Amino acid sequence: MASLAGRGRAKIRAPRRGLNGADVDFETTWAVLEQAFNEIHTKNASALSFEALYRNAYKIVLKKKGEELYNKVANFEANWLGNEVRTRIVRQLTHSLLTLTEGSSPSLAGSVERKVAGESFLRTLKQAWEDHQICMGMLTDVLMYMDRVYCTDHRQPSIYAKAMGLFRDQILRSPARQGSPDLINILTSVILDQIQMGRDGEDIDQYLIKSNVFMLEGLYESDQEAEDEKLYLQLFEPVFLAASAVFYRQEGERLLKESDAGTYCKEAKRRIVEETDRCRSTLSESTTPKIQAVVEDELIRNKMKGLIETESGVKYMVDNDKFYELGLVFELEARVDARKPELTKAMQQIIVDMGTQINDAAVAVSQAPPPAPLAAEDGEQDKSRPNATKQINQQTVAALKWVEDILALKARFDNIWKTAFASDQTVSTALTRSMSDVINTFSRGSEYISLFIDENMKKGIKDKTEAEIDDTLEQAIITLRYLQDKDIFETYYKKHLCKRLLLKKSVSIEVEKQMISRMKIELGNSFTLKLEAMFKDMTLSEELTAGYRDYAVKTSGADPKRVDLTINVLTAMTWPLEAFRSGGEEEREGRTQINFPGSIERIKTGFEKFYSEKHNGRKLTWQTNMGDADIKATFPRSRNGRPMTHDINCSTYAMLILLLFNDLPADKSLTVEEIQAMTNIPDNDLKRNLQSLAVAPKTRFLVKEPMSREIKPGDKFRYNEDFSSKVIKIKVNVVSAGNRVEGDRERKETEKKNNDSRSFAIEAAVVRIMKQRKQLSHSQLLTETIDQLKAQFKPDVGMIKKRIESLIEREYLERMDDAPVPSYRYLA
Repeated sequence: MASLAGRGRAKIRAPRRGLNGADVDFETTWAVLEQAFNEIHTKNASALSFEALYRNAYKIVLKKKGEELYNKVANFEANWLGNEVRTRIVRQLTHSLLTLTEGSSPSLAGSVERKVAGESFLRTLKQAWEDHQICMGMLTDVLMYMDRVYCTDHRQPSIYAKAMGLFRDQILRSPARQGSPDLINILTSVILDQIQMGRDGEDIDQYLIKSNVFMLEGLYESDQEAEDEKLYLQLFEPVFLAASAVFYRQEGERLLKESDAGTYCKEAKRRIVEETDRCRSTLSESTTPKIQAVVEDELIRNKMKGLIETESGVKYMVDNDKFYELGLVFELEARVDARKPELTKAMQQIIVDMGTQINDAAVAVSQAPPPAPLAAEDGEQDKSRPNATKQINQQTVAALKWVEDILALKARFDNIWKTAFASDQTVSTALTRSMSDVINTFSRGSEYISLFIDENMKKGIKDKTEAEIDDTLEQAIITLRYLQDKDIFETYYKKHLCKRLLLKKSVSIEVEKQMISRMKIELGNSFTLKLEAMFKDMTLSEELTAGYRDYAVKTSGADPKRVDLTINVLTAMTWPLEAFRSGGEEEREGRTQINFPGSIERIKTGFEKFYSEKHNGRKLTWQTNMGDADIKATFPRSRNGRPMTHDINCSTYAMLILLLFNDLPADKSLTVEEIQAMTNIPDNDLKRNLQSLAVAPKTRFLVKEPMSREIKPGDKFRYNEDFSSKVIKIKVNVVSAGNRVEGDRERKETEKKNNDSRSFAIEAAVVRIMKQRKQLSHSQLLTETIDQLKAQFKPDVGMIKKRIESLIEREYLERMDDAPVPSYRYLA
């Protein structure tokens, strides 16, 4: 079609004033314009004169006939659209297209016919719209003066806007046939049908649909042309979204039945991407967030719970390391809810279930009948027998396995968190909470974690690189970080550290100090105060030992036969000396006086004198049960009747027992009662040491009569002159020595002491708070007390109330009778 607009934008000059408009006849002039408009609409405008047509329209408006001209043009366009254009469009409608608006499900057999008919209809409508726009562009140029003068003065829409409205009313809002739906409804149904074909995998003409969408975006509900009144937004988009919701609701239900969770997630993600692309290439990009919300609601939000709980859901994915599928679940739920509630809930439950299995396995071992006790064996390892050293009891093995299993559980879910969940903080918080629940619901968690560290400090870090040691320490800190009752852990850790330091079991003191430093960073200075004091005591003890040796040389001269003394002076309030007592053994320091031989007594007295000179007013209490001794023992008939001397390392009690046989004739023996009377060793310690010296196969320095495992009243012991061993240095291990899981009675004692300690901590916290606040309500005091103590342990509200009552009785606090709510006042 030739376009007047295509001739160039020549400057339009108003007619000369001398031009007399009195001779202008409206009907005659309109006939000329109408004929020209017909030529334009029939694409035959090449012979038209733009200037002449403009002058005719100008003269009509100048004669105050603008309204008549405006109405004539509007009527012309309405007739043209209604009689010519609409007829061409309706001619393209087939029965299959008309039935689309009835909501019936189209058959597959007719899909090809519908596709062809639909494209033909859309193509005709697209062409009509584009022709109308071109024609109205040319008419607008001719009627420019009318738009500028008449339409502006009379607040009428421009002729172009009016013509667009006429296209809406004469084409889209008119029924196709008598009793048929409007063309806009048919258009909507055809586009939706084409889109459904695209969703089913068929190729569709995206550009053709996009052109018709442009038309709907260019037309408005009213002549005011408000942005939110576009036909696309008002008529097409709501229907499209509703139909899409129905489709994806059914699609989701079908996928849940026919596919596994991983396939469902892949398909859901594909559909979201597909709809995004469709909006860009076929519909309007303004629809993108809306259709995404529909797909997310129907395929994700409303289906996520069921999807996660299916047999192939999150539990299956975790069990089979399906990281990609887990990542899809995470990605999909993150689209609908940043908190990921269903996924985090499922992951938490999985962690709790797996952690409960670990806890139950540990409990089952702890409740199993204990194995038969093993007598101590020779301390020198037989390299052909890796288990030649004393066996750790089964509960200790279970304790170490529990920690290792917990660490493995955490490592596994950390890997899932990084690989599948993009290190999301929300998921991390949920997983951390579940790991904490698993560890803190296990009553022996604190003890087992301490045992794990103890085992590594004694054996685990041996021959490891610095990086491996750091990793081991970090693993220990990780488990410690989850504990709520860190005060209980501190109790056990002090016991185990006490044994490692005094029995010289630590592989590296430097690593021990590194562990303390890490605890200080994690838990604060107050937690490690006593632990650091223990190391300080060991350093001071080394200085005291060296000082005493110099003192002994100065006072008595050098004597090669003098007993050498290595001393550890321990602060009573710092060291948990009960760690060296066996289960059920009562505290006895200060009540049992051990009888030492003269040579030992002299050196003991000498050190006490030396120490009192350096530290006046301090009292030393000798913990004989914690000491050890190196002695030389000669056995006359050790090897083929020849004497053999061995270097023996044993406990102080074992040394005292062996020294009794120095002055005893070879054929003489001592009963249990006689040994006890001569040494005053407590009964339980005496029996254990006699078992080590007379029952253990590799350290039978004494002969027991009658020979049996148990030590009973009346049993006799004599020196074993026929003892023989291939090794020179022999270590005597005391039966039941070493770290192990506490028994029920020991555990109750530990809990009792810990509760007493907590009572003091609660009272101190309450007094600190009240001293600062002076007056405080009961609920606020509880809250602030719990907040202060939560770093050490999780305070029991009942215990806090009891401690408040105790403080009131001791007149630290008083109740405020006139307060509106229960409150307390601090008494200075």
